[in-house]
Amino acid sequence: MDCIDVFNGDADGICALHQLRLAVPQIEARLITGVKRDINLLAKLNRINKAKITVLDVSLDKNRADLERLIEEGHQVIYIDHHFSGDIPDSDMLETHLDPSAKVCTSVIVDSMLEGRYRKWAMVGAFGDNLDETAYDLAKGIGLSAKDVDALQELGVLLNYNGYGADIQDLFYHPATLYEHVSDFEDPLRFYAESDVLATLRRGYKDDLIKAAAYSPMYEDDAGRIFRFPDEAWARRVSGVYANILTREMPDKAHGMLTANADTSLRISVRAPLNRRFGADELCRQFPTGGGRSAAAGVNQLPQEMLADFISAFSKQFSK
Repeated sequence: MDCIDVFNGDADGICALHQLRLAVPQIEARLITGVKRDINLLAKLNRINKAKITVLDVSLDKNRADLERLIEEGHQVIYIDHHFSGDIPDSDMLETHLDPSAKVCTSVIVDSMLEGRYRKWAMVGAFGDNLDETAYDLAKGIGLSAKDVDALQELGVLLNYNGYGADIQDLFYHPATLYEHVSDFEDPLRFYAESDVLATLRRGYKDDLIKAAAYSPMYEDDAGRIFRFPDEAWARRVSGVYANILTREMPDKAHGMLTANADTSLRISVRAPLNRRFGADELCRQFPTGGGRSAAAGVNQLPQEMLADFISAFSKQFSK
């Protein structure tokens, strides 16, 4: 039986899969991934032989039709995720490990499944998903120095940064390539010390943040701030991680990052207030191509004519 690993191209997806494959290696597994916002990944599985399919950090709700198709075709599916799922198909061919709690990511779910066997990688995934407090809790009792924890935090942020973009051309590394670099290391601290990919990501991250910091909010009220960036690769790369930084600077406010798409629509990243991690997915699902999780969500293509409606809904959502 063929093995196919389907995973989100961000830090959480990469670290979740890496933990699983350290525990249960799959020789020559086919990798299906893409940029962070490329979430309809199961649609890419067509005319395949009977397979064992593992899906990580990809919304079941957004892939339900293709999931049901794959089950009907006789494929075995293991689904591990922390996004809103909606109704879960009832089938003996489907095994699910789903937890949409605000302080849980897919790497943490896998960590629980493996009883903490590769916990440092779970920390990297949590840091990448802006779940710093969760990562610090995971660090307790495993003998890490403050320097080690700082290194894992930077690693998570950089792996996550690489996942943002409208398409693969915006990224420094294809997520499958980045995963293959990661997969050579059982210990993330060795990867941090020895991998040559981090210098590239670190340099790009620094340069992009400098550009982002030059922009002031286009909208601000007591509920939150919204920033608007141009249709440029640096803006698409940095929008999500910059939103995480701003949320930690003002933990009582929500944040929205708007980036222009080539077709004049807007790509949006939303972060709920750090002190009230809910409502981001509820907001974004009100608009076409929107989705995500309670603390962090987005809209892939918001029509320009809906921008005023989005701003109004943003303010209303986070003024509650």
